[in-house]
Amino acid sequence: MRLKVYNTLIFILIVTTAIAQNSLSGTISSQDGKALEDVEIYLREANQVASTDASGKYRFENIKNGTYNLIVFGLAYELVEQQIRITGETVKDYTLTPLGESLSEVVLTSRREKIFALRSLKKVEGTAIYAGKKSEVVLVDQLTANLAANAPRQIYSQVVGLNIYENGDAGLQLNIGGRGLDPNRSANFNIRQNNYDISADVLGYPESYYTPPAEALKEIQVVRGAASLQYGTQFGGLINFKFREPVKDKKIELISRQTAGSYGLLTSFNSLSGTVGKLSYYTYFNYKEGDGWRPNSQFNSRNYFAHVAYELSERTTLTGELTLFNYLAKQAGGLTDAQFIEDPNFSNRDRNWFDVDWKVYSLRLDHAFSDKTDFSLNVFGLDAQRSAVGFRTNRVSQPDDVEEPRELLVDNFTNWGAEARLLTRYRIGDKDAVFLIGSKYYDASNSQQQGPGTTAADADFNFATDQFPNYERQAQFDFPNKNLAIFGENIFNLTDKFTVTPGFRYEYIKTESAGSFNNIVLDLAGNPLVNEEVPDNRDFERDFLLLGLGSTYQLSPAVELYGNFSQNYRSVTFNDIRVVNPSFVVDEDIKDEEGFTIDVGARGRIDNKFAYDVSAFGVRYDERLGEVLFEDTDGSIKRRRGNIGDAFIYGLEVFTDWNLRNTFFEDKTEFKFNLFTNLALTSSEYLSSEEIGVAGNQVEFIPDVNLKTGVNFGYKNFTASAQYTYLTEQFTDATNAPQDVNDNQRGIEGSIPSYGVLDVSAAYTWKQFKLEAGLNNALDESYFTRRATGYPGPGIIPAEPLTFYTTLQIKL
Repeated sequence: MRLKVYNTLIFILIVTTAIAQNSLSGTISSQDGKALEDVEIYLREANQVASTDASGKYRFENIKNGTYNLIVFGLAYELVEQQIRITGETVKDYTLTPLGESLSEVVLTSRREKIFALRSLKKVEGTAIYAGKKSEVVLVDQLTANLAANAPRQIYSQVVGLNIYENGDAGLQLNIGGRGLDPNRSANFNIRQNNYDISADVLGYPESYYTPPAEALKEIQVVRGAASLQYGTQFGGLINFKFREPVKDKKIELISRQTAGSYGLLTSFNSLSGTVGKLSYYTYFNYKEGDGWRPNSQFNSRNYFAHVAYELSERTTLTGELTLFNYLAKQAGGLTDAQFIEDPNFSNRDRNWFDVDWKVYSLRLDHAFSDKTDFSLNVFGLDAQRSAVGFRTNRVSQPDDVEEPRELLVDNFTNWGAEARLLTRYRIGDKDAVFLIGSKYYDASNSQQQGPGTTAADADFNFATDQFPNYERQAQFDFPNKNLAIFGENIFNLTDKFTVTPGFRYEYIKTESAGSFNNIVLDLAGNPLVNEEVPDNRDFERDFLLLGLGSTYQLSPAVELYGNFSQNYRSVTFNDIRVVNPSFVVDEDIKDEEGFTIDVGARGRIDNKFAYDVSAFGVRYDERLGEVLFEDTDGSIKRRRGNIGDAFIYGLEVFTDWNLRNTFFEDKTEFKFNLFTNLALTSSEYLSSEEIGVAGNQVEFIPDVNLKTGVNFGYKNFTASAQYTYLTEQFTDATNAPQDVNDNQRGIEGSIPSYGVLDVSAAYTWKQFKLEAGLNNALDESYFTRRATGYPGPGIIPAEPLTFYTTLQIKL
């Protein structure tokens, strides 16, 4: 299948007289002459950051003549701030002085904020290009938040427009969407850790059952829809979890964090890190358990991660990583609207369980052919399983019949892939340019089995087909998938201020379904009239080309304009191809989703006082996948999943960070006081649809207003944050069914009412100790963020009430 041609883009480029480009380079060393690695050098007016290599060298390219404020930041050294003049090939060497005293937490944070006020990805990082893209980076170590519970409302507070499902499971799964994308298990983003895939099946079943613990992360990179060119076809873009790096100056460093919280929450995070010669390592073990705030909601998890890197030479590094993750959770089920209003703490499911076992492997080779050409090869694999057993019905209020078998679903995911990238810097005339070419091969072999479980109430994931041969919902399928992609981008510096970055991605996808389901018809006495196995084999093979273009214009030294256009594509998943679910059915003629994303914006800062990123966006979906309500032949109301129609989503996204201390009392270096605002105003419409009552409706999962705002405060070793989150009403299906407060049967369809939530966190550091504490949902708001059509529902999944946590950290 090939994408339609949406628009003809004509760019008339008036290129001014070429202005000679210059460079800045040098070496950073300590007072004893030792070269310092990973020192950050920041040119404020150019908004560029460089880091020193193992020999202490740094370099900036493509810098125009002028005067710049330069900042040199080494973690254990005095900060260097200097105004310099750059003309031609400028060389500046610096010798750093060790810190004479232990600095407070606030001062250390402020030192880093001189470089990172509002962090976006550099135009080139490693073997990736981000020029012209809307990118945001969450600097995890600068957050005062509930990291132990992976609290997404706090962790992603400065990423604009995200819509978050909340499960109250200490962050075992991340459920985020945005711009009309279903948040369920973040399936519309390409989810990676350290630049390799970790979801179940990138194309066949792109759901994320595993989320790295925030306590292990250095940063979280978020790149919007234009990421499709380098990272896949998805509309959402990229989320990449970057783990903490091994410490360079120690053979071993221990960080231990122990957390206790409401409803029996206990977590333990313990990491070891160090460098011995050419070998470096980082490893952790994370344990979580809790009772959950509703009955039948207990959970426990174990997560182990190991990273080992060996420097084969100055230009070549080999890195291996292993992730092991498993958790078991009891699921309280969903509620109807009437049940939620009466008592959101209610549960009528005590036999529902969910189990995940995740193993991820990665081997990466990084090689620099020269100072200008870098190569990376990442080979990765997944061996995983998820199992769900319990009672689910679209009559949510119906009590569980404990004498009947539970429904059991077992999915196995086995896949591997390899991604190679080559990035080179070259010159066109007197202008610098950057070229990236890459390819990715992905091979998946997945299976899914559905049938009767036992009548027991424990976490038994064995099929009971022999005892219940006439169980109606039985199916067994294999889902082999193959994907080959070739992608490329190039940064052209047309003038000293204006760059364009065209790109492409060619995709070949083969998605298969091979298996059968049982067609069983029972009489009124429960005896089988028909019990036959029905084969259902399908083959989806297609190839297509995605195109995109990004551009940036340096309006002034402190203001950058950016814009991008990128075609997007979403493959039907094997969950779309075949599912047996009492709550919804799948249209047999379902097909892939196509469209494009546009971003236009401005980002920058005013001195060191005010940082901002303001952008407008548009997303076009053709053949958008979604769900509508219909009356089945048995008279029951169900959802049908299929291609709903063509839709357009557009809006304004604004992020600001105002440093009040630097504005009003800059001399008070022991204080920190920032005010941030994160606002998304979004509109949407189904432009056309063959479904009755859909054209002209709003697109689901889109609140008109999505606001997160708050303050970050600090004094010496004490830091605190307060954040308020507000979302207006949003629909959950294309028919825009409103909330029915009198619904005492289902709870599956209807809108999600508006809600507002306040979170407060604080931390105090003393020597090697750090104490953290906080309140989530401090105003005890009763609300919900999702209506589940399957597990963990069906029905409304209530969000957590007021909860507290406290964490003790020790670093040795």
